[in-house]
Amino acid sequence: MLTKRKSHQQDDSTYGLALDVLLWMVADEDRLFPFLNATGMTPESLRAGARDPGVLAGVLDHVMGDEPVLLACASALGVKPERIAAAWQRLTPQPEEF
Repeated sequence: MLTKRKSHQQDDSTYGLALDVLLWMVADEDRLFPFLNATGMTPESLRAGARDPGVLAGVLDHVMGDEPVLLACASALGVKPERIAAAWQRLTPQPEEF
């Protein structure tokens, strides 16, 4: 049976966008500290996990949870908010269907 696989380019684009969102977030303490407080992460643990898909999903989840933050991030990065939402959906673990 053939299965449909995600392209590496799509994965790279998703991770690249998530990293861009992370860099945008850490550039300003007023954006960074709410995330750190919500997750219990430290700047060091965030730095160490910057390439971890779970951490990146958490970053996108945080941005997606606040529409003004999402819109500001999308504007700063020059992307549509829908692209961030799509990356968030691709990185967020989906519940298994039974």
